[in-house]
Amino acid sequence: MKFKIALCQMHVTEDKEKNLTKAESMIAEASQKGAQVVALPEMFNCPYSNEYFPAFAEAESGETAKRLAAASAENSVYLIGGTIPERSGASIYNTCYVFDRNGHQIGKHRKIHLFDIDIKGGIKFKESDVLGRGHQITVVDTVFCKIGIAICYDMRFPELIRLMTLKGAQLAVVPGAFNMTTGPAHWELTMRARALDNQIYFAAVSPARDMDASYHAYGHSGIVNPWGAFSGQTDERESIVYADVDLDYVRSIREQLPLLQHRREDIYRIEEL
Repeated sequence: MKFKIALCQMHVTEDKEKNLTKAESMIAEASQKGAQVVALPEMFNCPYSNEYFPAFAEAESGETAKRLAAASAENSVYLIGGTIPERSGASIYNTCYVFDRNGHQIGKHRKIHLFDIDIKGGIKFKESDVLGRGHQITVVDTVFCKIGIAICYDMRFPELIRLMTLKGAQLAVVPGAFNMTTGPAHWELTMRARALDNQIYFAAVSPARDMDASYHAYGHSGIVNPWGAFSGQTDERESIVYADVDLDYVRSIREQLPLLQHRREDIYRIEEL
């Protein structure tokens, strides 16, 4: 079985309405070109900056989630709705909502690993100053396959993607926004490693780069196949990446190189170290 995925690398502005309208337009375009699963980038409805998160935050029942649900139904696509700042009580989370082809929400992932880093000569950022941590591994069911959902910094933790795989995911989709320090060094390398180690398709979708913004996203959204090769990728500009996800190929790779069957859990259980 094959299905087509589209990654919408959109330009994000300080105008929420403009961002939502752009997302709706790109979802419609992707559907018209045959995509059956569509993904948006991290923080697609607001700039990626701690100063914006409180002002742009919405409840799960807010306008953004409603419009994403409508867009998935109108275009009959599974929609991995990028991420938005989600307000829940006194807390704000970096959250991804997932919708089926009828506009029903079938999953929600709150970013588990927060981006608190200070790279000498590079970038300093501390999400935990504003955002709370998620606590759940997210794998959603579709008519095609199980899809694992993670967010940006989550993809650096191989244990998380492995657990998704063990829960049956054959595709992982990660809205992310690596920057101009970490992006050139680690974005493609990490995508290929997670796909190769788990013998899954691995898709990461970034905002387009805007050098006039306070945060400069690397871009280069793409999807890697289970052999570790890119099936589709773009550069830093606003664009849509398309690729086929071939589940027969996943099965073939796992039969030829049975990594998952050869795991030695009897030796490398963490509690025994």
